[in-house]
Amino acid sequence: MTQLPQAKNRHDYRAPDYTITDIDLTFILDASTTQVTAISQIKRLNPAAGELRLDGENLTLISLTIDDTPWPHYRQEADALYISQLPAAFTLKIVNDIHPDQNTALDGLYKSGDALCTQCEAEGFRNITWYPDRPDVLARFTTTIIAEQTRYPYLLSNGNRVDGGQMEDGRHWMKWQDPFPKPCYLFALVAGDFDVLRDSFRTRSGRDVALEIFVDRGNLDRADWAMTSLKNSMKWDEERFGLEYDLDIFMIVAVDFFNMGAMENKGLNVFNAKYVLAKAETATDKDYLGIEAVIGHEYFHNWTGNRVTCRDWFQLSLKEGLTVFRDQEFSSDLGSRAVNRIDNVRIMRGAQFAEDASPMAHPIRPEQVIEMNNFYTLTVYEKGSEVIRMLHTLLGEENFQKGIQLYFERHDGSAATCDDFVQALEDASNVDLSQFRRWYSQSGTPVLTVRDDYNPELEQYTLHVTQMTPPTADQKEKQPLHIPLDIELYDAEGRVIPLQHNGHPVHHVLNVTEEFQSFVFDKVYFQPIPSLLREFSAPVKLEYNWSDAQLTFLMRHARNDFARWDAAQSLLAIYIRLNVARYQQGQPLSLPLHVADAFRGVLLEENSDPALMALILSLPGENEIAELFEIIDPQAIADVRAALMRLLATELADEWLAIYHAHHSLDYRVEHADMSKRALKNVCLSYLAFGDVALAEKVVTAQFEQANNMTDSLAAMSAAVSAGLPCRDALLEAFDNRWHKDGLVMDKWFALQATSPAPDVLSQVKALLGHRSFTLSNPNRIRSLIGAFASGNPAAFHAADGSGYQFLVEILTDLNTRNPQVASRMIEPLIRLKRYDASRQTLMRNALEQLKGLDKLSGDLFEKITKALNA
Repeated sequence: MTQLPQAKNRHDYRAPDYTITDIDLTFILDASTTQVTAISQIKRLNPAAGELRLDGENLTLISLTIDDTPWPHYRQEADALYISQLPAAFTLKIVNDIHPDQNTALDGLYKSGDALCTQCEAEGFRNITWYPDRPDVLARFTTTIIAEQTRYPYLLSNGNRVDGGQMEDGRHWMKWQDPFPKPCYLFALVAGDFDVLRDSFRTRSGRDVALEIFVDRGNLDRADWAMTSLKNSMKWDEERFGLEYDLDIFMIVAVDFFNMGAMENKGLNVFNAKYVLAKAETATDKDYLGIEAVIGHEYFHNWTGNRVTCRDWFQLSLKEGLTVFRDQEFSSDLGSRAVNRIDNVRIMRGAQFAEDASPMAHPIRPEQVIEMNNFYTLTVYEKGSEVIRMLHTLLGEENFQKGIQLYFERHDGSAATCDDFVQALEDASNVDLSQFRRWYSQSGTPVLTVRDDYNPELEQYTLHVTQMTPPTADQKEKQPLHIPLDIELYDAEGRVIPLQHNGHPVHHVLNVTEEFQSFVFDKVYFQPIPSLLREFSAPVKLEYNWSDAQLTFLMRHARNDFARWDAAQSLLAIYIRLNVARYQQGQPLSLPLHVADAFRGVLLEENSDPALMALILSLPGENEIAELFEIIDPQAIADVRAALMRLLATELADEWLAIYHAHHSLDYRVEHADMSKRALKNVCLSYLAFGDVALAEKVVTAQFEQANNMTDSLAAMSAAVSAGLPCRDALLEAFDNRWHKDGLVMDKWFALQATSPAPDVLSQVKALLGHRSFTLSNPNRIRSLIGAFASGNPAAFHAADGSGYQFLVEILTDLNTRNPQVASRMIEPLIRLKRYDASRQTLMRNALEQLKGLDKLSGDLFEKITKALNA
């Protein structure tokens, strides 16, 4: 009988019995069989420990010695090697073989095109050699790589280059040494033939750091932006956080086959090529900004993740939540803070809130895990960053930075916990964070319900705030959290009313700490219009009985740009809810004139950031709209959204066209001002596509044919697909003919087709599985086609006949053995069955039961399927 995967619990953590202080690795590289020799200096930490347990998967043992003596006292069981009768300190030498070309899971050492590369987070190093594969064992790594020189002219690993040379048989070797102790998940090796972009960076202490970016041959002209982003990241981390890079060289390698976005291995970052390669013809503005953010994120990990790492994987948000906060601040400091904040909040409201309400709901520091790869989630990353942002809000920049410095002083070179981090902030600031710590252990999305009353005789205004966190799959009982609620009050002329009570000023961030609280403000001379949860000061759902007049007022007068956007979203939400109800009752859909006028007012503003205007004018996506409802009706949402696009397109037709032409530019520059203008222009185009068909055909086709950059080209094609314009197929065909040899560009094309509202979209997606540019071996292709369909086209995926579910079952059956990590990410839309009607729930449950019955079901899928079926 097959043993079911076993759960691990956070509270079961035990310090390692043995540690490794130094490891000397030698790789004799070959794609079919690579020999790995690992020589480790090991010390016993627990005097009572008997056996040394090492993790290992898919390894062939050649030899094992202790202090140069063949050692018979070992046994292999499942995915572990147990060695006994050991001295207190010793040298362990293990020689084993691995097979990179058979590694379709892309975990450990594997082939990416013609290159060899590694991915070891979270538990991939055990696919390279036997080792205590846990983050609290930190060793100094020395790595020697031997390989055929013509096939693998570049041999890269962590740290600094210390030696190398030629061999008589056509091979060469390179030796790397990392002086900083690190866990094995930060180990990296890359071997291949690349083009290299070289530069340097002088640190604030005057050290010159060599910078090298390795890309596939022929892609050197697409690496400049990545280098610019890297240098900006290094400069920003010195200026904002006082953190300087610590090695002689920093390298980035772009690979085509990668399960994640990028990996922060010490000194040698391995990246999905999607987050490195960019030029105007192939990358959109969004791609450029994504590259900047991800380059920054992985570089910032050098301190928040590498120099201080996680004690155990339950502490993942210690490095990821903090580093996402840092990369968001980096992007905000370099670009538009308001636009970046809105983009981050849209992810929270559209995707993370859905995760909180799913069977996989978990705190940012999970309590239990079966497969660690399943906890690389929006909760750990994005909600984790929101928790850090709340700490920053509560402490202020100065105290927050003091806390960060104390954190490094205490924990540099060690493996720490989330508690260690919060304790450092608390000690440095003298602010009590005891209740705030609940954010680390409580799952779900809190709901803040706000009502207010105004006493004109007393000139007194009161906010009554109730907090409640609904039960989640993993936790039924919830406790009150410490929630920072950022507010502002306005009079009828748009003037800010000072906050005060009993003669004392009141800070604009209110501390909501109880289940029910009232906040009283004096000398309020006018019935105020409140601006609530400014800057999304906490990751909560806000319930307040807004009037249309209040929301249109805030759209026009709020000082805070985020608040203006939020008011527009709230206004739209009122009529989206109303129209979904009408749709379900077979009634006509409508939008009041004053709502259209509010958007007209934004569209005609002068001296506003065009990118902010574009966001205010954009309708929320279907997944964001879904979070307005307990039971999701995906077809109603899709049809209502399309109807609102048509209504606004018709009502504001002249304005869309005028603003579209006013923001046309012949030149393409990667500058935020230009990006903002393109953003607004292309939002106008998206509405024009839903208006007069003849005009839409003309404008969309002209933009596509005249575009000198991917942003405009893709925007035109997207408008044609979304609105179902007659020119759609011709544009798609022209794009395919031009770009079919470029996988990263074709990912955009696949995603567009997968998210098409066309009634035959599933047939199109199935046909595209055989497209010349598609392969199930590449995670990027899978995400762009199947992932986009399942997650980004809810109306089609959740078709009433269950055809979308059955399609995903077929794909996951293949991916279960081919690449379990990718399979686990693809299944997410299928496990959220409780959000749908009874008929869809039955179909989804049947699909999950099919998958549960697979032979050799991976732990990645097993965990999610069982949680969904048991919820």
